[in-house]
Amino acid sequence: MAESLVDPLSVLDTALILRSAMILAFAYILSRAATALLARISERAYGYRITIKMIIPLLKFSIYGLAIYLILHSVLVLSSAQALAVSGLAGAALGFGLKDLVAEVVGGIIIVLDKPYQVGDKVRIGEAYGEVRDIGLRSTRLVTPDDSLVSVSNQLVLSQVFNANAGSQEMMVVIDLYIDPHSDAALARRIAFEALVTSRYIRLSPSHPAKVLVKDFPFYRRLRAKGYVYDLRHEFDLETDVTARAWLAFKGAGIEAPRGWAAIPA
Repeated sequence: MAESLVDPLSVLDTALILRSAMILAFAYILSRAATALLARISERAYGYRITIKMIIPLLKFSIYGLAIYLILHSVLVLSSAQALAVSGLAGAALGFGLKDLVAEVVGGIIIVLDKPYQVGDKVRIGEAYGEVRDIGLRSTRLVTPDDSLVSVSNQLVLSQVFNANAGSQEMMVVIDLYIDPHSDAALARRIAFEALVTSRYIRLSPSHPAKVLVKDFPFYRRLRAKGYVYDLRHEFDLETDVTARAWLAFKGAGIEAPRGWAAIPA
């Protein structure tokens, strides 16, 4: 009985370890090369940028999945007893230290299958907001508005994710402008609407309407301009353009910021 319980590590001789390492290294190089190629193609195929980038995480998971399959079924070729022993070791490892890793990988698989967001989307995950640059096995990388690269654990996809564009090239941008409650609201609304619809970054169509809403608060009046930017990468360009031109027109029309607030430069 003791002789049948062969240590599974004994089958991992030098040749098998080298072959496994070569398979993983090839998978890594192939994944990086394919990702770089598709990213480059997506930037040239402007209208299909996000569609092409959607393929990247699927391709990466396929490459690494094939690599793991080759290692398990073609390299190790464990016997039933050895497979049982390895399963026991793996279960113990998962129980003591790899639960988070497994949860991250499961989260990555859910992202690929359920598609709560994809490469190129603008999302908020936890406290992080930005454009999805890469979806890996363990984490998702976002580029924030400050051009910082943030890695977010794929475990968070199991909680709450806010997707601003859901795979579309366009996305809605909300711009808040605050004025004195005694200012002419109708005039301010017309000015804000004109600034919005004349922006060079706006996307106007029956399915992409622009509007300005007004709401009164005790010490100020809020104008909320809502419109679609034609390319989500210009989200903050649209916000800056509309804000600057609206305030320049506000000043010319005698519309002031709420009293006690610092003046907003044009």
